[in-house]
Amino acid sequence: MRISHLILFCVLPGLALAQPAAKLDAPVIHYQHVAAWPTPLKGDKGFPAGPWNFIQVTSVAVKKDGNILVMHRGNDPILEFKPDGTVVGAFGDVKFNNGKVMPMAKDVAAKNRTPQMSGYQAVYGLAGCSNCGAHEVRVDPDGNVWVVDAPSHLITKMSPQGKTLMTLGTRDNSGQNQTSFYLPTDIAFAPNGELIVADGYGNARIVRFSKEGKYLGAFGMRGNGAGQFQLPHNVAVDAKGLIYVSDRENQRIEIFDPSGKFLRQWENVGALSSLIMTKDQHIWAGGMLRDLNGKAIETLPGEGANGRAHGGAVAANGDVYIGLLTGTVEKFVRQ
Repeated sequence: MRISHLILFCVLPGLALAQPAAKLDAPVIHYQHVAAWPTPLKGDKGFPAGPWNFIQVTSVAVKKDGNILVMHRGNDPILEFKPDGTVVGAFGDVKFNNGKVMPMAKDVAAKNRTPQMSGYQAVYGLAGCSNCGAHEVRVDPDGNVWVVDAPSHLITKMSPQGKTLMTLGTRDNSGQNQTSFYLPTDIAFAPNGELIVADGYGNARIVRFSKEGKYLGAFGMRGNGAGQFQLPHNVAVDAKGLIYVSDRENQRIEIFDPSGKFLRQWENVGALSSLIMTKDQHIWAGGMLRDLNGKAIETLPGEGANGRAHGGAVAANGDVYIGLLTGTVEKFVRQ
């Protein structure tokens, strides 16, 4: 199906595009917020020009060389910085769609949404916005950079230098099959090389591909039961290949085995958008660090603690970076 018009879907009453997490019940232990990151640019008189003019920071990733990639929805949608906050420049050859994903109004949802209908829609054309397709950036174990363009229904693999190498999905065509997504949200990398895609805003499934991009299978359907999703927003994979999915609208994290068999869930964790697996096998779920049994360990300070992170990453030294749709990226230094 060619996408060239307004796609109408409805949300259940009470749904919102960004919802706060549940109350955090773990202390701040190891992390300190960096007040001014990245380093402000200077104006033509040589003075600092104030905070960066990011437009909805959706995600952050750490390159294999240690540099930081910040994804936002303004011009130059992927910017590269050194860890100290010095700008390197724009990154990558991907052009993002100007469509935007958003929920339907509550009154329309109450009258029109069916149980199998997505709670989100894509708006294209003049009602869109610059680079609003920029949804997620991740770096795989080989150092390649992957970006998710939700309204294009496309995921792109780039080299560490930013050159396109491969795509998953079919550009500007939505679907629920082996070659098409419908407003995908995230990608993660299994220890055996498999690619795990959250096909979340339009569909409600997790899709598995080989390292080479061959379709291997999919699991999940829309619903509130075990193994079902309302919005599989982010995905992470641990060292054993277990798959962790933030089902944002159901305010839970579901865990599956490598083949997609439902194992268990962490309930009442809040409407989380961001999942970050650490090298020591813990998971940042929003602003809270949990062990892989779901136990809360510690919390980020300040804005990081409110659970509104849309995407983020952990550096090799343990520093945490999160992106906020308010238009800021925040760095937390591990002490």
